[in-house]
Amino acid sequence: MLDRVTGMQVFSRAARAGSLSAAARQLMLSPAMATKHVDALEQRLGVRLFHRSTRKLTLTEAGQQYLEVCNRLLPDLEEVEAAITSQRLEATGLLRLNTPLSFGVRYVAPLLPAFNKQHPRVTVDLGLNDRVVDLIEEGWDLTIRVGPLKDSRLVSRKLADSAMIVCAAPGYWAQHGHPKLWSDLQAHNCLSFTLSNLSRPDEWHFGKAGDRRVAVKGTLRTNNGDALVAAAVAGLGVLYEPEFIVANAIRGGELERVTLDADSADLGGIHLVRSSDRAPPAKVRVMTDFLLAAFNANPPWKIS
Repeated sequence: MLDRVTGMQVFSRAARAGSLSAAARQLMLSPAMATKHVDALEQRLGVRLFHRSTRKLTLTEAGQQYLEVCNRLLPDLEEVEAAITSQRLEATGLLRLNTPLSFGVRYVAPLLPAFNKQHPRVTVDLGLNDRVVDLIEEGWDLTIRVGPLKDSRLVSRKLADSAMIVCAAPGYWAQHGHPKLWSDLQAHNCLSFTLSNLSRPDEWHFGKAGDRRVAVKGTLRTNNGDALVAAAVAGLGVLYEPEFIVANAIRGGELERVTLDADSADLGGIHLVRSSDRAPPAKVRVMTDFLLAAFNANPPWKIS
């Protein structure tokens, strides 16, 4: 099916130039294709737009009326197209970026002043929550997701890895002893994250395939990693959380990690995700490049 807007452009230029071949040259079309566009317009409208002779085109009465419509609509359409094209070439406009709460507060928000200096015409709308948002339905340009990806409609770039770590406050270990085996955790007060992709609040998974499972119990479970860290630092119990959440507390000596007889479950990486638009606007491309540069080589949470 021929493009209606291109047909309007061919018609308008042919009316001004008095020639379909001239309109074709201006729009870089073949004369045959320009003729097809006008024929399609006339067929769609059910009227003749031109009186055609071997030397010149002249407008019919219906053609004159249609030209007035085209003269009103085409400048607005061309202006919109130019604005959209410029957004693909130059980073500008509103960029909606969604991240998990703890990750966004710790590692994304502190980077935004540097991003703003590089791209002052981009306004960032930073959304912070731990649920899995629907980019397409909710209108997010980008999101950061922790763990395996399932939605085939999305394009992802891996930002970094983050290991799962078992840790607790030194005072807790002094009172309750260090576990040696992954199965020893069933005897401890285990503080659980209710939105984890790897474990349930009452069962933690170990091994690369997550096939070693230990039943756990504890006096706190929550949907926020920072709340768990605060409780663990206060000596309440044991955490099994991503490195990016506990790294600062471990560096500061507030939490102490332990090594067990089984590997931690594979977190699946931290990914930057967008919809499968083949040509994303410049604002999305520059933010993608910025975050990859910030996290790929040396993630700031890496402690070993």
